[in-house]
Amino acid sequence: MRTLILIALAGLAAQLVDGGLGMGFGVTSTTMLITLAALTPAAASAVVHTAEVGTTLVSGFSHWRFGNVHWPTVARIGVPGAVGAFAGATFLSSISTASARPVTTAILSVIGIVLVIRFSRGRVRREVAAKQHSTPFYGVLGLFGGFIDASGGGGWGPVTTSTLLAAGRNEPRRIIGTVNTAEFLVSAAATAGFAIGLWDDLIANLAAVLALLIGGALGAPIAAWAVSRINAVALGGVVGTMIVFINLPTVLTELGVTGVWMTIARALILLVGLGAALLGVLRARRNAVAEVVPASVTVAPHRSEAETVAEAEAEAEARPESAVETGSGGRSLR
Repeated sequence: MRTLILIALAGLAAQLVDGGLGMGFGVTSTTMLITLAALTPAAASAVVHTAEVGTTLVSGFSHWRFGNVHWPTVARIGVPGAVGAFAGATFLSSISTASARPVTTAILSVIGIVLVIRFSRGRVRREVAAKQHSTPFYGVLGLFGGFIDASGGGGWGPVTTSTLLAAGRNEPRRIIGTVNTAEFLVSAAATAGFAIGLWDDLIANLAAVLALLIGGALGAPIAAWAVSRINAVALGGVVGTMIVFINLPTVLTELGVTGVWMTIARALILLVGLGAALLGVLRARRNAVAEVVPASVTVAPHRSEAETVAEAEAEAEARPESAVETGSGGRSLR
């Protein structure tokens, strides 16, 4: 029972991250299931994707209610994503447990490193561009993201959301809401693939599926509401760090790293990861101050530059760190 409660809490936390950042549910939940419930990578991925059929449905509905979904893009990226997810689930179901664990942890480690690097830059919000992506672009991105998601136990968000945010051709809240909604198709296809190859494992871990589903469903509406209010920079950096901290040691063990060297490696992962997260927060604050006090603005004669900057910092603190930026002409993206 204790394990199931922890799994439900992990699902709640993972959905808060995923709904706010557009990434994180799969990699966070898979990591927790492998660690807490001692599931094999294939079984953990099967449990996560089965639960995600429900959590992504709730998340997609919540994002739709808050106006965060662009339906044409859901189809263009979700359908190829489903094809890739089915192929990834079939691939993971067909390889041995001994082979799957290092492969899965390696993929999760890379995803975690990407998250740490991304959020250390201090920006997750970009302006809207008039030109949208082509259908082939969405197709390739969805196919690759779906395959990585199913075979690695997570990765749909880190692959698709990060790419679309970096391209900056749509509102961040719409990107996050659209990717979360399209993930329903990906999760359903992955579950079908796992059901064919790992039906007995799914039935044996049905309680874990329900616990993860309940926790994720509770977190989905909150995350959809908080998508433009959550401290995305700090949260993304910490999540990435923990994913690397939990998974990279398994990869290092396969490479022969043990004993004191493993302890040093774990300490370095925490030091570098949390340092990068702090750097991202500081950069986000500096960027916010720069937006409040443009370089072209001169300091009033009767006030010092320090006083002007202090006032700008106070104003930046009063705004949500992940506040939606404005497009051309100062028009709000909302």
